[in-house]
Amino acid sequence: MIFSINNEAEMTQFAQDLASKAQAGQCFALQGDLGAGKSFLARAMMRALGVTDEALPSPTFAIIQEYEAANDLKIAHMDWYRLEGQHDIEALGIYEYFDKPWLTFIEWTERAPQVLPKNTTVIRISLDDTDQDKRKVEINP
Repeated sequence: MIFSINNEAEMTQFAQDLASKAQAGQCFALQGDLGAGKSFLARAMMRALGVTDEALPSPTFAIIQEYEAANDLKIAHMDWYRLEGQHDIEALGIYEYFDKPWLTFIEWTERAPQVLPKNTTVIRISLDDTDQDKRKVEINP
């Protein structure tokens, strides 16, 4: 499925719609260029899922951030940008995050797509060449 998003408000609504269907044990692979909106989408979905932490920083340097959401849901937000590949990623002990009660958002999954669970939803966000606020979002369940 392909969606055209015109601004941040529409991306937030899009995130809320996705979050309403999200379940524990699900993984979202967020792909796209730097600045495409991967972290924005993840944060908006986390807020819609009930994460109340004041700051939701990008996990670029921490690599994995953990959060408590509503209904005993736990959320892991990962960023694999600085990692070299499968060995580095597996050394983090990521597999525990792919089962209930966790819901996982991972940015830069291109680093090691082979470690993603079967129930991964791939979301690719592309910048628009003519309008800096617009995005194309492709979802491949």
